[in-house]
Amino acid sequence: MKLRLSLNTMRKNILLLWTVMATVVCSAQQVYNVHDFGAKGNGVHIDSRAINEAISQAASEGGGTVRLPAGVYLCYSVRLKSNITLQLDSGAVMKAAMPKASETYDLPEENLSMYQDFGHSHWKNSLIWGIGLRNVAITGKGRIDGSGVLSRGKPTLDGLPVANKAIALRDCRRVKITDLEMLNCGHFALLLTGVDTLTIERLTIDSNRDGIDIDCCEHVKIRHCRVNTLNDDAIVLKTSYGLNRLKPTANVIIEHCHVTGYDVGTLIDGTKTTHATKAPDQDGPTGRIKLGTESNGDFRNIIIRDCTFTHCRGLALETVDGSQMENILVFDIKMKDINNAPFYIRAGNRNRGPKGLPASTIRNVRISNITVEEADSRYASIIAGNATGSIAGVTLSNIKLQYRGGVTMEDVRSQRGINPFFTQNPNMKGYPEPSAHGIQPASCFVISDAKDIMLKDIDISFMQPDERPKIMMTNTENITIERVSPLKDKLFEKSDHIVIDN
Repeated sequence: MKLRLSLNTMRKNILLLWTVMATVVCSAQQVYNVHDFGAKGNGVHIDSRAINEAISQAASEGGGTVRLPAGVYLCYSVRLKSNITLQLDSGAVMKAAMPKASETYDLPEENLSMYQDFGHSHWKNSLIWGIGLRNVAITGKGRIDGSGVLSRGKPTLDGLPVANKAIALRDCRRVKITDLEMLNCGHFALLLTGVDTLTIERLTIDSNRDGIDIDCCEHVKIRHCRVNTLNDDAIVLKTSYGLNRLKPTANVIIEHCHVTGYDVGTLIDGTKTTHATKAPDQDGPTGRIKLGTESNGDFRNIIIRDCTFTHCRGLALETVDGSQMENILVFDIKMKDINNAPFYIRAGNRNRGPKGLPASTIRNVRISNITVEEADSRYASIIAGNATGSIAGVTLSNIKLQYRGGVTMEDVRSQRGINPFFTQNPNMKGYPEPSAHGIQPASCFVISDAKDIMLKDIDISFMQPDERPKIMMTNTENITIERVSPLKDKLFEKSDHIVIDN
């Protein structure tokens, strides 16, 4: 299995890139207090004009820190500039203001790309935005609050233009975002597209759609963040065509983060309630770490380590629009109360993008040292390619995997509109999600159109009995199963070179 790099080699290669990479953000020496420019911070006065004046003044003088002392600052669009640190002190709240006919948010810029939704394709229609900047930081112990205003997707509110993102940056370099609280931030709390040399640390995000979206970015650190997103993904890496060009997401480390799908707002208020049982797609709460779905450019050299998933969906690695996903390392992960597949690895053929994109592939994935408790049994853990060998070189090892169980073969047979043998699923060209495959005919692992797969040192248990066989494989080659326990039942169809050593 030559496709597999050693665990230590993958770690060293990615960490070396960070060692040699400059992560300098502007040394902001001069401080510009927004009150000196007319900001009131009283929750009544519109303060974005004063904040923008402070930013412009600081930028004209070579850069500096634009400071918001404690208070509530009602704002429309705040326009960042290079060499600026925007600092929200403890007790400072930048709150999205209701649009007015006389004054509102910046309009979305023109973008001729047609291969992703409106939200991924525009940046100016945001509470805070910047394009083509260098040396930018947004920091402090304050809060960004979009409650009741920032849109979950629609570009207008009561017929007036509205922002649908809290922070949006495009084509920027050397960016740092740290220490903030972010509440109800619309379509995206952070949409960062084509941003290289990026550090995100110690954020608490409790939002009504996506949390952190990293799209076509290289040299990225995401550390010590708590992200609660009941209705969408918590931390997601993408490679859309929103830049009107192909660009990879590469050399990324996500570590020491906690993702959840609690009721919106209840991470920040501390109650962590779980009354909502479904996301808008009618499956369970989302709040996961994911690679994809937007996947025109490649994904390379990505580490996810020492993270926890609670009351949300599991880890998803999805390439469906022509990207090559390779060298993905995931380890030291704890999951509890997982609402669909603990692991979903999908190479599909949606092919939403310009003509001539290659077939999507996944290569060299290592997932190890994982504990999963109370996982939804309907979908098992799925590795699903789009053709034989489209997924190759995947190892899952040292995993404790507890499913809820309770599924019967009649549950599988009684599904309508979904062929349980998902290689023939009519949704294989659609949106990739475990639920699109239906209730699976095996309880633990279902693998299709893949080769060079290893399952090693995996302990399986069920909270209730489950009638299905543990493993099903279809159109697979070079499968190694070592010390997977208990493993009584298995189904192999059109599969070659299988080694089982239990």
